Amino acid sequence: MDQQKGILLESGTNELEIVEFSIGQSKFGINVIKVKEIIQPVQVTKIPHSHPNVEGIIEIRGEILPVVDVAKALGYPQSDRPLEEKYIVTEFNQTKLVFHVHSVTQIHRISWEHIEKPSGMYQGLESQITGVVKMNDQMILLLDFEKIVVDINPDSGINIENVKKLGERERSEKKLVVAEDSPLLRKLLQETLNEAGFQNIEFFENGKDALLYLISIVESGKAIEDEVQLLITDVEMPQMDGHHLTKQIKENQSLSVLPVVIFSSLITNDLRHKGQKVGASAQISKPEINLLVEQIDKHIL
Repeated sequence: MDQQKGILLESGTNELEIVEFSIGQSKFGINVIKVKEIIQPVQVTKIPHSHPNVEGIIEIRGEILPVVDVAKALGYPQSDRPLEEKYIVTEFNQTKLVFHVHSVTQIHRISWEHIEKPSGMYQGLESQITGVVKMNDQMILLLDFEKIVVDINPDSGINIENVKKLGERERSEKKLVVAEDSPLLRKLLQETLNEAGFQNIEFFENGKDALLYLISIVESGKAIEDEVQLLITDVEMPQMDGHHLTKQIKENQSLSVLPVVIFSSLITNDLRHKGQKVGASAQISKPEINLLVEQIDKHIL
């Protein structure tokens, strides 16, 4: 898996690789960047009174990691082919954990432009699908693994109480633009940023729409720094990811003065160089909302 990660060392290409896996007859995908390794199932130690989606814990090279039953989390029956089952060892949101899936098939390299956002017919605040990839007459669904984890452990998500700990804050008229594809996280970000005193916020569900909005401002003859004071962006988004969005902003003479803060579950020591290379002003790992607010304060004074 480390060799596969080496393929995408260049930042801002608007491409990703996904590991395709199955649950029942359905095909799903996870970003290779989140995957540490894929292993055969091993003996699991059950934990009394744990969440029903958590099978238990396993030890991998001295680390104790929880195992999440993806089929149960999605409401699917158990596999009837146990010999094909796999454990996907992951790291995101500064946390390592294992996802138990029915099989792992292959790795695909694709452009974010080819990932469609979920239809409103099946996407809501509770949806666990962040994107749909049409490939070889089939659909691969990209799962919202962060939401699966938050459903198990709500304290791992964005917590408005962490902003309240920063103390009383004055209302700010500074304009923020946020690119975030998850409806749930857009809602949580609005609540927490409002609590932090920021009321003037424009939300977009992908990097492409955010970039078109910023370009429309400068094409109207206005200086971007007079209209928008800071951009917050996720990394994983359909149409255009956060790294490519940041690169486009920093390479545009009229937009390059805009501070860009990347707020993503993919901010790790191993991956921080990707944001640095495209010119991000700061990078904060979800769900550290208090650190995000501190960086906003730093860059819009």
